[in-house]
Amino acid sequence: MTNMRFRAPRRTTRRALLAVSALALVAPLTACGGGSDTAEGDGKTLRLWHYEQEDGALSNAWDSAIAEFKKTHPDVKVVFERKTFEQIQQNAGMILNSDKAPDVMEYNKGNATTGLLAKQGLLTDLTSVAKERGWDKKISESASVTARYDANGEMGGDKWYGVPNYGEFVLAYYNDDLFKKHNITKPTDLQSFEAALADFKAAGITPLANAGNDHPAGHWLYLLALAKANDAWVDDYQLYKGKVDFHGPEWTYAVETYKDWLDKGYFEKKDVGLKGSDMTEQFVSQKRPIMVGGNWWFGGLTTDITDFTWSTAPYPGSKKTLGSGGNHWVVPTKAKNKKLAEDFIDITMSDKIQKILGEEGNVPLAVKPDSIENPKSRELITAFNTYQDGKGLAFYPDWPAPGYYDTWMGATQNLMNGGKPHAVLDELKAPYEKYTATRR
Repeated sequence: MTNMRFRAPRRTTRRALLAVSALALVAPLTACGGGSDTAEGDGKTLRLWHYEQEDGALSNAWDSAIAEFKKTHPDVKVVFERKTFEQIQQNAGMILNSDKAPDVMEYNKGNATTGLLAKQGLLTDLTSVAKERGWDKKISESASVTARYDANGEMGGDKWYGVPNYGEFVLAYYNDDLFKKHNITKPTDLQSFEAALADFKAAGITPLANAGNDHPAGHWLYLLALAKANDAWVDDYQLYKGKVDFHGPEWTYAVETYKDWLDKGYFEKKDVGLKGSDMTEQFVSQKRPIMVGGNWWFGGLTTDITDFTWSTAPYPGSKKTLGSGGNHWVVPTKAKNKKLAEDFIDITMSDKIQKILGEEGNVPLAVKPDSIENPKSRELITAFNTYQDGKGLAFYPDWPAPGYYDTWMGATQNLMNGGKPHAVLDELKAPYEKYTATRR
C-alpha cells in the first residue's frame, strides 16, 4: 500500500509546488559535463532525469552508472537533472509531449503512471531492445510484470515500456536475541510461526509489530490471503483475469486468522492508531520480537539497531508475498538520443552496478547473492530471490482500484476495532467490483 515505495508527495507543499514544478522540469537542476542542456539527436548528449535523494543508496548507484557511462562514451556529454518526485509525477505527460523530453528518466510503475503514458504514446516500446540486450532474461517474469503493459495501459502486458533495476517486497524481521532469550526456535513454516507467536505471548510479550493507521495492517491482511492463494487468484485480483470471490477461502482465511490473532493477543488492538514508523520503533526498541514489513525499512534498521542481533527471512506462512519490480527507467518517445539511453540502462543492469545496489542495502534484480559481501544485504537478497524465482511477488492490495488505499486502511482498522470479518470483506468488495464493472 502507498508508502515509501512511491515516495508520496508531501501534502502540505503540494499546491505551492504545482505552481513552479512545470517550469522546474524544463530547467536543469544539476548538470554533469557542463555546457548547454539542449540535447541534439546526434549521439553526443545524454539527458538523464531521476528523483532519488542525493547521497541515497539508489542515487549513489546511479552516480556510479553515470561515471561508467562516461568511461565507455568519452565523447558524449551527460546532462543530469535531479528532479523531485512531485515534479515528475504532476507534469510528466506535458513535458514528454514536448521537445524538452529527456532521453531517459526514472518513472513510477503502475497503470496510472507508466501505463497511462504508454497508452498515450509518450513512451518508447522497449520490447525488442529488452530482448536484444538480454534484460528480459536478467529480470524475472514476476519482477517484470510492472514493466510490461498492454494496449489499454494495464500492467502485465506483452510490451516493455520500463526497465527496473531493483525490487521490493515484504518479509519477516526477527529479533534473534529475544528468540534466544526465551528459547524459541525461529519459524520455518506457518505451524512453527504460530507456535512462536504463542510462546512469546505465554512469556508476556506481544509478538507482532503492527500499525493500523498506515499500510502495515493492510499488508498483513493481504499476506494472510496470499497464504491460501495460487497464481490464478493473484492474476484475477490484480490483473482482472477473472472474477474475484471476496468470501472465498483465501479472503475468509485472511480475516478469520487476523481476528483470531487479535483475540489471542498476537497483535495488539491498540496498534490501530499507529503509523508505520511507530511499528518499526516497536521492533527497534525490542517491544516486539517480530516485524513483517517491506524491505524499504531495511536501511533504517541497519542504522537504528545497535543493541541486539536481528535477521531477515521470507515470511514462513506463505510462498507468495507483497512485492514487485521497483520503479524503472523509461525512454520518452520524443527522446533525441534513444541509443544512448539504451546504453545507459544497460550499464545499470551490469554486474558492477547491480552489486553496488546490493551492497547499499537495495534488492538488485540481476545479481547473485553470493557476490554480495555485506552479510545482511546478502540475506535480504536471498529472501527476495526466493519469491521472484518462484513467481511469488503478488503486488500490493490497493493497486487494483483508484482510491483503494483508503478503503483498505479503513476496513483493516474496522477489523482491529472488532468489526465482523465478513462485513470487512464486504467493505473491500464494493469499490473493487464498482471499478472492475467500468472495465467491461
